[in-house]
Amino acid sequence: MKTVLIIDDEEKLRSLLSRIIKAEGYEVLEAADSRSAFRLIENQDIDAVLCDVKLPDGNGVEMVPLLKAKNPVAEIILLTAYGNIADGVQAMKNGAMDYIVKGDDNDKILPLLDRAVEKAQMQKKLHKLENIVSRKFSFDAIIGKSPSFLNAIELAKKVAPTETPVLLTGETGTGKEVFAQAIHYASSRANKNLVALNCSTFSREILESELFGYRQGAFTGAGKDKKGLLEEAHNGTLFLDEIGELPLELQAKLLRVLETHEFIKLGDTKPIKSNFRLIAATNRDLQVESDHNRFRPDLYFRLNVFQVQLPPLRERVRDIAALATFFVSHFAGQTNKKDLHYSKEFLERLEAYQWRGNIRELKNVIERAVILSDGILEPENLPLDVQQAAPVKSHQLSAFSMESVEKLHIQKVLNYCKGNKAETARLLEIGIATLYRKLEEYGIR
Repeated sequence: MKTVLIIDDEEKLRSLLSRIIKAEGYEVLEAADSRSAFRLIENQDIDAVLCDVKLPDGNGVEMVPLLKAKNPVAEIILLTAYGNIADGVQAMKNGAMDYIVKGDDNDKILPLLDRAVEKAQMQKKLHKLENIVSRKFSFDAIIGKSPSFLNAIELAKKVAPTETPVLLTGETGTGKEVFAQAIHYASSRANKNLVALNCSTFSREILESELFGYRQGAFTGAGKDKKGLLEEAHNGTLFLDEIGELPLELQAKLLRVLETHEFIKLGDTKPIKSNFRLIAATNRDLQVESDHNRFRPDLYFRLNVFQVQLPPLRERVRDIAALATFFVSHFAGQTNKKDLHYSKEFLERLEAYQWRGNIRELKNVIERAVILSDGILEPENLPLDVQQAAPVKSHQLSAFSMESVEKLHIQKVLNYCKGNKAETARLLEIGIATLYRKLEEYGIR
């Protein structure tokens, strides 16, 4: 229901306006003073406010920001018996939609209300969509409880509210894009653009035009001006996936942009400023790449301010059941197969497989299995290589193998540190993420 609040101490005028507005299909609430108006706007879903400037306990112009603080979406139209330019200007500065004179502008009220209510309801829909998007891409929506994965999530959560560049590393399919989205939507830039580019997808020339944009006539086929992703990401976030594939010439240009936050479009001479936050991702070891002159060391150091490494799925075995449940539900909904679930043997095969393609490969395998199944997902619904996967239990390790020795040593140090993982990692002289990965791999609790 579209709701309008009328604030006016003149009862006859208030009642007249109320009847006119109700006849247009609106629900109308009335208040004779600011105190009762604030109570209503706090407790009712109001789209638009018609407010008199002169009230017994306040001034309408001064009330505008206070009303907006209570209900940011509601549009406010001020009514006055004697209009003056100063009050009108101040009202608009304070956030009022319009300022009209009683009697002279009566014919404007209903059209103004229509626009105000339409605008308010559009804002409500937008806020609802933003909430849905932020929940969908929040850290809480990321599936995984393995220690090494939880450590990656905690690191990402800590860096998200900052302006620091983030480098996401890990094998293909480990969820780097999901992390980039979560970092963006947990930052102060959440209501601005998240612009993404996969650097392995295009040639150098196309990558350059996509990043920097171009002016009409900059090259053959440039029929009109085009905004680049650097410009689109202004005040938002730029996500460069597979940045290790970026050609060296473009690496130099990107480094300059990161240092100056300025760039020049192809075919132009005027620099453009862009205040963006960079998140980069790669499945390569950029330190090794820079040592072999395949990646600029200065760009690597500029990117590697805060690195979050995502573990491969084979080191997150305990998460496979939750991921499988999610994907089965998702694809069952898409294929209209109700009450679909998987057998114990099906899950055992999933947990035994090595998943070189990580979560992306698991998703594809589950989609195939859902299509093939008519009820319970069984091992025969899986590709042959997944069906044949045999789990390697920790007790099967040879007592003389390096893995067995390493497991025993880690367990001893962990016991010595009374379960303190940070101290254990320090004594072992390894990173905390590496320790969590080893604990997961060897089943150490």
